[in-house]
Amino acid sequence: MSKIKPSQGAPYARIMGVGGYRPTRVVPNEVILETIDSSDEWIRSRSGIETRHWASDEETVAAMSVEASGKAIADAGITPEQIGAVIVSTVSHFKQTPAIATEIADKIGAGKPAAFDISAGCAGFGYGLTLAKGMVVEGSAEYVLVIGVERLSDLTDLNDRATAFLFGDGAGAVIVGPSKEPKIGPTVWGSEGDKSDTIKQTISWEEYREGSPEKFPAITQEGQAVFRWAVFEMAKVAQQALDAAGITADDLDVFIPHQANERIIDSMVKTLKLPEHVTVARDVRTTGNTSAASIPLAMERLLATGEAKSGDTALVIGFGAGLVYAATVVTLP
Repeated sequence: MSKIKPSQGAPYARIMGVGGYRPTRVVPNEVILETIDSSDEWIRSRSGIETRHWASDEETVAAMSVEASGKAIADAGITPEQIGAVIVSTVSHFKQTPAIATEIADKIGAGKPAAFDISAGCAGFGYGLTLAKGMVVEGSAEYVLVIGVERLSDLTDLNDRATAFLFGDGAGAVIVGPSKEPKIGPTVWGSEGDKSDTIKQTISWEEYREGSPEKFPAITQEGQAVFRWAVFEMAKVAQQALDAAGITADDLDVFIPHQANERIIDSMVKTLKLPEHVTVARDVRTTGNTSAASIPLAMERLLATGEAKSGDTALVIGFGAGLVYAATVVTLP
């Protein structure tokens, strides 16, 4: 018989509060057209994107995260001192160490929580949410702050016609805490590393350090390959998440997919046969693709505008570089 005392966590976990931060500068497609041969109509028809937000020098990864976190903490009705862990998903924090999560934890006054970064691209929020749920149920933290944050403008090649218009900056955060009922469903997640070259950084930091390239590293992708994978494979993953939660599309109130491309969103809605009453997040139109930040930012906007309400059942799915993915059904805070 084991001598180890069993963990004393909560029966279940839930999202208690959500917060978001978008940089003050709004960048229309016209600005993007200054460096690529395209048109506003082409960008909108290919992606649905009309504007995006780009961060100033002062709107750092940490600064945006602190703003979003403060809103999530207030929304959850807890104090920073009650947070037992901080998880930050980002690919645009350019210091290898220490984790930006430690700086954020200190700046929000969280005391001495566990704090670490994860790198899971556009699926990063789903990965962080799953880890947070496990912590709360296992008992290692009563409240967990999960942040998705990106400054993808720093990794955008404005001369790349295929990607220059896609990316934006911002931060989204949620508080995960204890619940007496299941409010975060089982996660369906995974990776397809054989397709890792379809979305990648153009050159490694080592290559950049050696000084051979003239350009700063940027994100590049094989657009058609990514589109086909997202449309056909991620709809299957989304359905698996519904099945794992024991519900059908008819039971949904809200669908919050990663805000990568409106054509992908439309195709997933069609494949999943979502009923007309389901509210679909389309934050991509004015925020662009913010990778790990896109789902919590879209969630925050839907709740703020009243398009979604507290207690709604939502399917969330993130997918991107790796290729990695994560989907789950949640009750909105």
